[in-house]
Amino acid sequence: MVLVVNQELKMGKGKIAAQCGHATLGAYKKASPQVLRMWEGLGQAKICVQCPTEAEMHEVADKARAKGLITYQVTDAGRTQIPAGSRTVLAIGPAPESAFKGVTDHFKLL
Repeated sequence: MVLVVNQELKMGKGKIAAQCGHATLGAYKKASPQVLRMWEGLGQAKICVQCPTEAEMHEVADKARAKGLITYQVTDAGRTQIPAGSRTVLAIGPAPESAFKGVTDHFKLL
């Protein structure tokens, strides 16, 4: 699973951690039992990457969906650091590492 974090929002470390947790759980709930067994058997890898803008995050989500990957985008409720409706993290997967080629491999690690 790759967690694409919207850097435009300048979230604090704790906020990023919470939003990544929401994204992971959301994507997990969308996955089939077969996909989950595969992912769990491979150690449940989660990679966090930096995405410069929300617009680029949308483009990446479109690329992922076009490849048949699971996506889940977190929209913040606005109770703490950032405005309501802000798109904070995009989860892609779970999927084998090879599935992310050409989708998220250009981003820097968080």
